[in-house]
Parts: sequence; structure tokens; C-alpha cells
Amino acid sequence: MPVWIGVTDSWQAVAAERAALVADLGDLGEADWRAPSLCDGLDVEEVVAHLTAGASSGPLRWLAGLARCRFDVDRMVDVRLREQLDRTPEETLRRFRGVVDSRTAPTRGNVDAWLGEAVVHGEDVRRPLGICHAYAPAALERVARFYAARDFTVPSKRRAAGLRLEASDGPFASGKGPLVRGRTVDLVLAMAGRPVALDNLEGPGLPTFAARVVAPSGRAPYSAV
Repeated sequence: MPVWIGVTDSWQAVAAERAALVADLGDLGEADWRAPSLCDGLDVEEVVAHLTAGASSGPLRWLAGLARCRFDVDRMVDVRLREQLDRTPEETLRRFRGVVDSRTAPTRGNVDAWLGEAVVHGEDVRRPLGICHAYAPAALERVARFYAARDFTVPSKRRAAGLRLEASDGPFASGKGPLVRGRTVDLVLAMAGRPVALDNLEGPGLPTFAARVVAPSGRAPYSAV
């Protein structure tokens, strides 16, 4: 059983998910690192670099970078990502390992959003590689509730509006309307705009939910931080 099961502090949960991802990626070959992730246009190594960038950018650095990029968020996010790519994927992973316990974030508070980054981007690289991970149920529930309640880094609340989302593997439930049911992790991924999760969901509300998930959001799927 994973040692982080039952963790209730959000930052501890963030660190646990980052550490688990480091462990999962430790033995990848070159072809694995170059595999397309669920983030359009990014391979596995680039997603890892993006996670490192998010854990290395405090509010002042974030605003300074945004100003240098003329307030183009997507451009700034990409610049930060490129800064964290090293000479080899192993070195890029080493950089990520160095921020596992970081509590630095572009905004203060909203820790569950950064937990969502670790979960969603973790799946962005795990699913294409066929890696299964046992997430802490409490961590997944926190992210699901945050996404259903707020449009913060992704338009998750808008995607869930007017629907009843219910987890088949835990206590998460939110909203009123036609039902969409499935594993908590798949509900989280769908709210984050990952169509691959829709195949694991069911219910009369699924066609409406699916249309929102696959609709262009106007932002790159990795541009949350």
C-alpha cells in the first residue's frame, strides 16, 4: 500500500504525488521519454519539465516572466518549460526530483490546484506509457471537489455545470442534473479537459459532458501554471 494513503495535508499530498511520479519514470528508455503525452504537442520529458517549472516559480517570478512575454500566458509557460529541460531526460528528471518537496507556486493558497497539477500531469505521462498508479483517495477527492467548484487553472467548473458527477470508487459527488459516473481519477481528468478519460465514464449526462471536454478551451492543456 502506498505510504501516502491517508495524507490530509495538501502540500504533503503534492509532494507524495511528485515523488511517486519520479519513481515511476526512473527507468524509462529514450523512446519512452519521446512518447507523446496527453498534452498536445508535448512529449513525456517536456511535461516533466513543465511540472518542475511550476514548482520553481513564485508569484514575483511568475509576474516578471509574464511581463517579459507581454502577458502572453501560453508563451511564458512554454519559456519556463524550456528553461527546465536539461541535456538528457535523466537530468530533466533529476531537476524534477529536486522540487518534490517545494511549496513554491505561482499563486499563494489554492494548494489543491497544484495537487491537481501533479495528478493530471502525472496521468498525462503515465497513460501513454501504460503505467498504473494507485492515487491516494483523499488526494483525488480534494482535486475533484476543487475542480467542480472553481474555474482556476482549467475551466473545470464550467465543464461540470448542470451535471451530477459521482465517483464509483469513492465519496466524491457534486452538482445536480443528468448523471456522469466513473472513477474519481477519470472524472478529474475529464474536468481538466482530457478526452481519453471519457471512455471510462457512463451515464445520461455523458454526451453533454463529453461535448464540453472535447471543445477547444482556447488554452494549451499544459498552460495551467
